[in-house]
Amino acid sequence: MASNRHLGRVIAFQTLYEQEFRLESKDSNFDLDEVLKRNIERYHDTIEDKQFVSILVKGITKDHLKLDAIIQPIASKWPLEQISKMDLIILRMGLFELLNMRETPYKVVINESVELAKSFGGENSSKFINGVLGKVYSQEIEEVTNNKVKKKSSVKAKPN
Repeated sequence: MASNRHLGRVIAFQTLYEQEFRLESKDSNFDLDEVLKRNIERYHDTIEDKQFVSILVKGITKDHLKLDAIIQPIASKWPLEQISKMDLIILRMGLFELLNMRETPYKVVINESVELAKSFGGENSSKFINGVLGKVYSQEIEEVTNNKVKKKSSVKAKPN
């Protein structure tokens, strides 16, 4: 299933990249469902978890502004317009998975994102992706830990 998920991420990446390119080109004929169906069909015999691909693509499409709002302060030296489209899509995918698909271990999500960056990004993409997603994860763990500490300290002893 792991390699199947890798292929699913590749299909999702290709679909999201085509969406980004065609929408930026103001292609009025673009239909996300049609492109997603076509891309999944291309790998019909080798991919089992088609729903995973669909969840990624549709979730990222729906939440891309929220994801960008999380990415921007972490990658503050790089305005979103200056991040390559491929890197931005990979960051959105990794971030979406970290935040919404908790059944996948964070190390797997980050590693898969780095592998996508090595395959589709530029020379330094994998380091950039690793740094941003690592920082997101660190901040999230820190927040969860702080919330647990706050909850424990706010619990008061019951009177007898």
